[in-house]
Amino acid sequence: MKEQLISGLENSLTYQKYMDLMEKLVLSQSTTGEIDQSRVEFTALNLTRSQRLNKKLRLQEPEISFFKELRMQQTWLVITESWCGDAAQTLPVLNKLAEASENLDLRVIMRDEHPELMDHFLTNGTRSIPKLIILNSDLDVIATWGPRSAAATKLVSDYKEKFGKIDAAFKTQLQMWYNKDKGASIINELIDIVGKAEEQERLLLQS
Repeated sequence: MKEQLISGLENSLTYQKYMDLMEKLVLSQSTTGEIDQSRVEFTALNLTRSQRLNKKLRLQEPEISFFKELRMQQTWLVITESWCGDAAQTLPVLNKLAEASENLDLRVIMRDEHPELMDHFLTNGTRSIPKLIILNSDLDVIATWGPRSAAATKLVSDYKEKFGKIDAAFKTQLQMWYNKDKGASIINELIDIVGKAEEQERLLLQS
């Protein structure tokens, strides 16, 4: 897996380069991965949503302080695709967190270009995205997150249990939830995950 991680990082994009890619895709009416009209349309919608979050999303002072004070160098490698709706709500949040710390490097790769790497990080046996892989300076996996926060995941599972599948009505409902949540669930979970990972790394260094 280490070789696949290294290969993925070598082919990864910064967040700005990822946004640039989305803009080019929208202009050419295309998408990443397998091309179909619905994915082309979702890519255009996701660009608009991501751009809005880039402008409007603001971290609270305690959140800024937490990530600013991180001592351990980390690479946050996100596996995604431009058409992924959850990614449009997640990547802008991850970028804001990475911007708050000199020790966080956010990188982005496309799932369908790295299937073997993706298969190491399945969710309930599926290639669900976005998937965040948190690496230390030795490129060891110290934590993972995704594809959604626990709260959003519960919304999905409850709806599936009641109606059998995800449909357009639920996607609208989930979008409304994301708008209300404003990234708080993602941020809180990552504070917990990163805090525990940093403490574990500190203990390993002392042992």
